[in-house]
Amino acid sequence: MVVNKVTFVGIVVLAMILAATVWQPVRAEDPATQRASDSGSCARSAFRVLIDVGHTATSPGADSARGMPEYDFNLKLADTIAQSLREAGFDNTVRLVTSGPRLTSLFQRAASANNLHGDLFISIHHDSVPDNLKETWQYEGKKYSYSDRFTGYAIFVSNDNVNPASSLAFGHSLGQELQKRGLHYTPHYTLALMGRYRHDLIDEEAGVYRYDHLIVLHSTRMPAVLLEAGSIINRQEELELATPERRLMVAEAVTAAVEEFCASQGQAVAGRPPASNPATVATPASSKGIRPVSLSRHKRIHSAKT
Repeated sequence: MVVNKVTFVGIVVLAMILAATVWQPVRAEDPATQRASDSGSCARSAFRVLIDVGHTATSPGADSARGMPEYDFNLKLADTIAQSLREAGFDNTVRLVTSGPRLTSLFQRAASANNLHGDLFISIHHDSVPDNLKETWQYEGKKYSYSDRFTGYAIFVSNDNVNPASSLAFGHSLGQELQKRGLHYTPHYTLALMGRYRHDLIDEEAGVYRYDHLIVLHSTRMPAVLLEAGSIINRQEELELATPERRLMVAEAVTAAVEEFCASQGQAVAGRPPASNPATVATPASSKGIRPVSLSRHKRIHSAKT
């Protein structure tokens, strides 16, 4: 009887040791399991986000209050956003870099996006104001234009996009995520002083405007938004937008919005051709499949703006 008790105790102890050994890997996997649960039905590695760098090196967009081209701001922010998305598991994220003159590059980037069969298109820009609202000042011995009237981001979607409802849904999520991080949207596009550059604010909560005639929004065959990350013509906000901290803040907001949007789609895109370079795709010299329209229809706040 004594021998049986000892044997029984030994079996119990051995079972406890084995159970503890098995339990450790299970607990170690909990964060990954939780992340998969949090992402819902989103297949992140299959979901392709296209991050479009607004403007080109030869047609760089607006000038900041200190004379820096918008394209430089766009490129740095797009890089930070793309990195943030890949770190979150969106391995198919592609950064689109376009070359050439302004109008030609617009059709090129839309054609490239369509050829890549993206699930979401985000064009990255930084804002300015019409010339009649600008003032002049001296900075480091040179004269520049500025306007300190307005600050904040703006999000644009097109009703002519192939999926306007999804575009607006993502725009709403993006605006909310930006606001969670202490940012606000600019209301100046609603003001009469904007003249022909005035736009309808279709989501007052998130700061989403309707802009039907933007090529990169209505010609991309996927949900699409254009983000003006802030005003570089505003002297104080320009300094903030140039910091790594502000770029990371915006990138985190974009990533959180993409996570929510991907989960809401409830599906992964399969059988799609891989990008030639998942990190960066440069558009070709010419593109087919999109018919140009008149330049006057696509003018924005200034002559170089898309």
